[in-house]
Amino acid sequence: MDFLTLFLIYLCFVLAVTALLCLCSGRKESFLTRSVNRVSQVLLLVIPTQLQRVTHRALHRLFHTRSCLFVVLHVALQAAVFGEYTWEVFVYCWELQFHLPLLLLPYLLLAGNMGCFLLCSRANPGIITTSNAASLVKVYAYDGVLFQRGLLCPTCSVEKPARSKHCSVCRTCVHRFDHHCVWVNNCIGASNTGLFLLYLLSLTATAGAITAVTAAFLIQVLLLSNIMHGTYLDDEGQEHAVEIPFLVQHLFLTFPRVVFMLGFVILLTLVLGGYCSFSLYLALTNQTTNEWCKSRRFGGSPHLPSQPPDRPLVYKNIYSKGVWRNLKEIFKPPTVLERKKK
Repeated sequence: MDFLTLFLIYLCFVLAVTALLCLCSGRKESFLTRSVNRVSQVLLLVIPTQLQRVTHRALHRLFHTRSCLFVVLHVALQAAVFGEYTWEVFVYCWELQFHLPLLLLPYLLLAGNMGCFLLCSRANPGIITTSNAASLVKVYAYDGVLFQRGLLCPTCSVEKPARSKHCSVCRTCVHRFDHHCVWVNNCIGASNTGLFLLYLLSLTATAGAITAVTAAFLIQVLLLSNIMHGTYLDDEGQEHAVEIPFLVQHLFLTFPRVVFMLGFVILLTLVLGGYCSFSLYLALTNQTTNEWCKSRRFGGSPHLPSQPPDRPLVYKNIYSKGVWRNLKEIFKPPTVLERKKK
């Protein structure tokens, strides 16, 4: 198989796995969940007990405790991509007389992304304490389905406001809890959801800008080499017209690190673009990731004691107030005084 075929197979596989995870997320009895559970049961019979304990501790340490490992990995990946971009793409593009604003655009987007990253990771997401719990209870109404009035957090011993959740990683209750992001090492809640959305948008734009500049550079290299309109000889000495697989292989042999980086940032742009679209959908409809997951698997939830067994529970998003007001709430979280005025 040639390089292009292998790369396309790899790209399709990664995108298929990502799409499968997105489709199956939030379902308790999905095919993916059942398959993973069955594979885990089989592996438990084969893997030694001591190795199971070590693996469990490592996974718990990695995903269920606050750690800077993913932050370091995040910074290392950005440093590697921009190091390669600066060392090869920027220098060659400068020699090819590319427009300077186009070459500097990824650096400007990186500066904005790092600013949003630092603010989002260091911001208070909306931690609920005994001193502010009483006031936060009045901010959002209880829908009676996902959020019930009068429930206490068994860990924090405070009344749980609507749209809040206890984060087992941070060990605190967070107001308007969305999710815990390992990449920023912080919860995403009422106070930093807007910053997280800007962080995602700027990160996607940065990856897209590097993709565009790198692709334009490689196309320019092909145009200058006149190989796109020529022919080549195979191992048997037969002449063939130049095709796309040959062009990709030629670029890979000439600029292997650049082509590898381009493939990585293309995949990153697609994945981040999909996640950005999902986050924008949640923002425009005034939902959180926690609420979206709960509402999807709500059909299998048991009836509440106050709910007649013959009347099925129906979830309705009562927090959406229109696109403009939803976006405004993301960047300017409501307070008790604002709710009283309304």
